[in-house]
Amino acid sequence: MEDRYRGKMAMMDRITAILFDKDGTLFDFQASWGGWAARLLEGLAAGDHGRHAALAAAVGFDTATRRFRRDSIAIASTAEEIARRMVPHLPGHRVDDLVASMNAQAAAARMVPAVPLGPLMDGLAARGLALGVATNEAEAPARAHLAAAGIADRVDFVAGCDSGHGAKPAPGQLLAFAAAVGRRPGEVLMVGDSRHDLLAGRRAGMATAAVLTGIAAAEDLADLADAVLPDIGHLPDFLDRLAGLPPRA
Repeated sequence: MEDRYRGKMAMMDRITAILFDKDGTLFDFQASWGGWAARLLEGLAAGDHGRHAALAAAVGFDTATRRFRRDSIAIASTAEEIARRMVPHLPGHRVDDLVASMNAQAAAARMVPAVPLGPLMDGLAARGLALGVATNEAEAPARAHLAAAGIADRVDFVAGCDSGHGAKPAPGQLLAFAAAVGRRPGEVLMVGDSRHDLLAGRRAGMATAAVLTGIAAAEDLADLADAVLPDIGHLPDFLDRLAGLPPRA
């Protein structure tokens, strides 16, 4: 852990719960969504190259590399926000219908875990930590992805943008998690890959850890994070440091 985080770590409450963002945190963002987005845009463009280019530009997607740009709206936005960006380039489409179609297709998308998730979740649960997921994706596809990854039964709480708690960077999902698992916000660590995640954590009064398996770089996140980690696989060592334990071999 870098020295600049040690002062922040000393001021944290004892962490008894962890709330994860999903895309870019539990799952590698580009590996999970790049190919899916390419297929979605190709389907919507229906062979119209000008429309395809306009749709890609609207959502910040590089069609040559099949990767999202660092300034992409897809990093932390809801399906509705993304659909509103695309609808002006899709005559005859309605936002609600596009959102429904995107959510249905998203539920079937193959997610690529950032690290082996089952062993990590089991290890965290063995520490007595409550675990949850808060995403700006809709709840149904989020639950489908957790189930496909074999970790649906490892989490105590799942909230999407349509679960009744709002969407990040507002703190509603985070506060709902704390209430659901009986923790004070100061006992919760919010882990995410975007400024939306970390802002929500700050607004909820939680500790924050950034991971770099999304699109944002460390310099994009460091001012809002108590720690910047390469990926969630580094959480056990981070928690050990908070507890004053020596690094594991």
